[in-house]
Amino acid sequence: MLSRGCPVTPIYMDHHATTPVAPEVVQAMLPYFTMEFGNPASSTHSFGQRAAQDVERAREVVAGILGARAREVLFTSGATESNNLALRGVAEEALERRGSAHLVTCAIEHKSILDTVEDLQRRGVAVTILPTDEHGFVAPEAVKQALRSDTCLVSIQMANSEIGTVQAVATIGKLCGEAHVPLHTDAVQALGRIPVDVQRLGVRLLSLSAHKVYGPKGVGALYCHRRVRLREQMTGGRQERGRRSGTLNVPGIIGLASALQRAAADREPEMIRQAALRDALWVGIRERIPDVMRNGASDGLPNNLNVSFRHVEGEALLMAVKKFALSSGSACTSDQPQGSYVIRALGRSREDAHSSIRFGLGCGNTLQHVEQLVEDLAAAVKRLRALAPVEPPLPATAAPAPVRR
Repeated sequence: MLSRGCPVTPIYMDHHATTPVAPEVVQAMLPYFTMEFGNPASSTHSFGQRAAQDVERAREVVAGILGARAREVLFTSGATESNNLALRGVAEEALERRGSAHLVTCAIEHKSILDTVEDLQRRGVAVTILPTDEHGFVAPEAVKQALRSDTCLVSIQMANSEIGTVQAVATIGKLCGEAHVPLHTDAVQALGRIPVDVQRLGVRLLSLSAHKVYGPKGVGALYCHRRVRLREQMTGGRQERGRRSGTLNVPGIIGLASALQRAAADREPEMIRQAALRDALWVGIRERIPDVMRNGASDGLPNNLNVSFRHVEGEALLMAVKKFALSSGSACTSDQPQGSYVIRALGRSREDAHSSIRFGLGCGNTLQHVEQLVEDLAAAVKRLRALAPVEPPLPATAAPAPVRR
């Protein structure tokens, strides 16, 4: 449990944005800031040699947790770099070899995917952005139908950071495999919360980040299958087997491996515990507050709940529940004037997007926190609605989403 590492006030419930570094992860990293400070590329002396050995041990840990080979794990500065390396690296290689390239992705991907495909489109890469249904699911059959003879990559996230919807990546992976098209998945929000195995998923590239699993910021990894052709995006050292130049962040890499080990050990009990807290939170909100709507699938990430509080501005509600650290969406898109693009992609109105709040539960949260949050939300919503009266509220709505795996 991380409660001893979390501030008492406000109570942190924004674990999709980032997580506190676990004490055991900090301890694992500390020697690499002082005594074990060597550069892994310095092979002529023991400092560099020990650093290189420890990096390779960390690589083996990460690979083992993913179900991959150690040589298929590339260390990066985080998931944004991993996503860029995957999409740009594959598309640019295909564009040069074939003369054309086509990417398939979906409308609720993280901005590090959507902004990257937009840039690639300007550079001559064809792009298909698939819609989702009202719960955020991408239809595997739609992915299959979008494939073309020049499709070089499909990129579908494993789980959404705002609404928690978990995609049918294994099914999509099978379809892509049959078409001989590599599948990339952004697994940042899934790792440590639900099972992630590259073999079972059928993915050929997978992005991850340490700071979403109680590890340090500024370090991540890209799993890249040994047969995937990937063009280097940063030059100047040929580290990571020529696929990613730059001095390796040894303390961060050690922290990443330690955090993933911890996440793997705690995942099953935490899945159950956090799912129970999520369900209790939703039941409490639905019973105490009228005219609310759940966004996303009911069988999504165990720690995620996204709710639209109609006739209330989301930002005003965040300010009104000062005892809790919450957010209205992804930390990377918090300034959007149109509200969450993810909520809008579900077919929701601009008003529903602006009134949505994301609850990201974590290891330090308890049932007492949930009960206090429900009380605070109920009082705040009542007060805010009174300030801006509207028509009588509708009954609470929450059509259960079908279970899809």
